[in-house]
Amino acid sequence: MPSSAKNAVKAPAKKAPAKKVAPKAVKKATPPKSAAPKAAVKKAPAKKVVVKKTVKKTAATKAPVKKPAVKKAVKKTILLSADQKAAAARKAAAAKAKDAAAAKALKEREAKAKAAAKAKAAADKAKSTAAAKALKEREAKAKAAAKEREVQRKAREKAAAEAKKQREIEAKRKAVEAEKQRKQREIERRNMEELKRQERRDAEERKRLEALERKMHSKPYGNDLAFLEELRGLLIETREATNAQIAISEFEANEMLVDRERLEYDDEDGSSVASDIQRDQLKDFASALRLKVDEIEVALARIDDGSYGRCDECYEAISRPRLLAQLPVFTCVSCRASV
Repeated sequence: MPSSAKNAVKAPAKKAPAKKVAPKAVKKATPPKSAAPKAAVKKAPAKKVVVKKTVKKTAATKAPVKKPAVKKAVKKTILLSADQKAAAARKAAAAKAKDAAAAKALKEREAKAKAAAKAKAAADKAKSTAAAKALKEREAKAKAAAKEREVQRKAREKAAAEAKKQREIEAKRKAVEAEKQRKQREIERRNMEELKRQERRDAEERKRLEALERKMHSKPYGNDLAFLEELRGLLIETREATNAQIAISEFEANEMLVDRERLEYDDEDGSSVASDIQRDQLKDFASALRLKVDEIEVALARIDDGSYGRCDECYEAISRPRLLAQLPVFTCVSCRASV
């Protein structure tokens, strides 16, 4: 019994290669060079193992069958093999369906992958386009910023040049203004100095005029009345002597005129001309003496007010010897010498 059971069990095990047909059919049905059918084929033997195990279990469970039940066992093994074929066919169909589903899924995945790749390519293209656009925008912004910076730099340089020019103009204006102020101060200083000098000159002139005024009204011998009286006596005597000389000169001139009318002169020898000259000389001498008398009168008047003895040019006192030696006298020796 046990040996027959073992043979019964082994028989269906030997028919297992019939189950390998389904994978071949599956291979023909699956597309070439696809990974999904291989996976399906590999999965089928696992199921065979399961079948074998189940067969072994059934054989193990049915091992204690008695020898008279061999036919039943054979029938069962035939049925079992048919079932196995059906199961194998089902498995093959399932595997085929699975392979088809796998192929479909693969196609879907490939389509999805293509779509994803296409979407990714489109996204990459859009991204690259956006990046290029962003780069262009950044470059444009950079150029605009550089241009703006250049414009600002030029504006700053222009403003700096204008400011420098304005500072130079302001400095020149300030320098000119300072020079004007300096010149004005110098003019004011010179005017002030000139004013001070003028004031000093005016003060000196006033002092000189005051001194001159004092000299003009000075009385150098006003306190020496005895000397003035002495001069008065001398002037009076000189006046009398001068008047006597005037009378004598006029008398002689008149006598010469009477003699000429009484006597007849010979004009050929020039005697009449000589007589006229002498008479004119006598008259001139008499006129000079009259001027001297007038001067004596002025001197007497000055003696009366005490101003006699003062020089008419420098208003200084005339020395006593000169006053006594010359009558009358109105200038000192220095002033007389400079005339």
